Amino acid sequence: MTNRTKQVTDTNGAATELGYIFTFLLGVLLLSIFSIWTYDIETATRERWNMEAIEMNLDDLAAAVERADEASRLGNIEYTECIWWRATEANDNLMTITLNDNSIILIDEGGSLDTEVFISGMGAGNHSGSVDLSGSQMIWVTHSDGITSISVNRPQ
Repeated sequence: MTNRTKQVTDTNGAATELGYIFTFLLGVLLLSIFSIWTYDIETATRERWNMEAIEMNLDDLAAAVERADEASRLGNIEYTECIWWRATEANDNLMTITLNDNSIILIDEGGSLDTEVFISGMGAGNHSGSVDLSGSQMIWVTHSDGITSISVNRPQ
């Protein structure tokens, strides 16, 4: 008597394994798409918050220049005000703020954050000054001797 084994070709196990593999790959694909999507949302939100912080900083600076202009119209007066620069994620080492008679201009040499804020220019004198923002936490607005200026150095 010989013992013969009959080989059975059962494909159910192989189909189940292929189903597991395809389900795993689908999960990896969906997680990859989700992570790219959330990264894009986070980047857009960070850039928007950065722009809003810079706009608020420039608006505060413009308001201080307007107050200095108002003080200059009172007569022979000296005016000084300190504006705190809010922290941003932008590289402050590459940013310069320039004050001229009609506007405050932010020049960003390393990106696309160039901005201009217009001021009334209704002071009794001229405007001047340029500030390099590298490491600066405050900007001083000063009106003295008929000139409204900005500086990172505290006036004496």
